Amino acid sequence: MDNYLDIIFIDPNIRFGKPCVKGTRITVYDVLGWLASGMTKQEIIQDYPELDESKINACLGYAADREHKLRIAS
Repeated sequence: MDNYLDIIFIDPNIRFGKPCVKGTRITVYDVLGWLASGMTKQEIIQDYPELDESKINACLGYAADREHKLRIAS
């Protein structure tokens, strides 16, 4: 999933440089944490209407790509 590059950004002045969803201060880690705690995509979108399914999928794509790169580097 390469299109996460259009949605996820890193700015050292926002949330201490953690990867965030463009147009928000919501981090990839926030989204992953909500999913890991059992929230559905629809529940997340209800609580955070600035997100949509494509942005949540971008967070998953970012995390998967990062994990893949960590595995290769090991």
